[in-house]
Amino acid sequence: MMEVMASGNSKHAAFWLEVAEQPPGTQHDWQRVFENYNATIDFPSSCVWREQMVAYPDAKVLLTVHPRGAAAWYKSAIETIYSVQVLWEFQVLKALLPRQPAIMTMIENLVWQRTLNGTMTDKEAAIARYEQHIEEVKTAVPASQLLVFSADQGWDPLCDFLGVAVPDIDFPRVNETADMKRLIRLARWVVRIILFLGGGAVGGLIWWLA
Repeated sequence: MMEVMASGNSKHAAFWLEVAEQPPGTQHDWQRVFENYNATIDFPSSCVWREQMVAYPDAKVLLTVHPRGAAAWYKSAIETIYSVQVLWEFQVLKALLPRQPAIMTMIENLVWQRTLNGTMTDKEAAIARYEQHIEEVKTAVPASQLLVFSADQGWDPLCDFLGVAVPDIDFPRVNETADMKRLIRLARWVVRIILFLGGGAVGGLIWWLA
């Protein structure tokens, strides 16, 4: 997702919006966004794993699950990535930044609707959908091409699955809940400060013109 949102990747955002606007099962020219990459992870690509299995039938598939289970996944998602869709500060950003409406629409269509079936406001339904998704992948992907993986397992199972050597560095810990929540709080304060300063400037201009 971070690659799609990067400032220099407008073609990625446009491509994934096209994907989001087409019905499930539609094939696309995936090389438009994958031509310089060896792998893809995370949303929005993971939302169309079935379509990509058709295009790349020999691909290895990494099914990432939360180390502490479905309930922990829901708590993390609702407090981080889903909050971006519903908090008023991010609705303001959506209105102010030119690329944000398309990106937010893509996320809504592919992630919250197509993948999670609009269940995020209902905890039990969302958890059931999460667990159903895991079983769907296990059923559809040949066992020889599938690794069910959680980040707490570290390098060994991942490198063994991919047939590569274990790197001589610690397994990365990024996008953890605490870090995401810190970034979200920072973004909310930035928006509030901008609105406060903007409101003050408008008020001063009105006073000066009166």
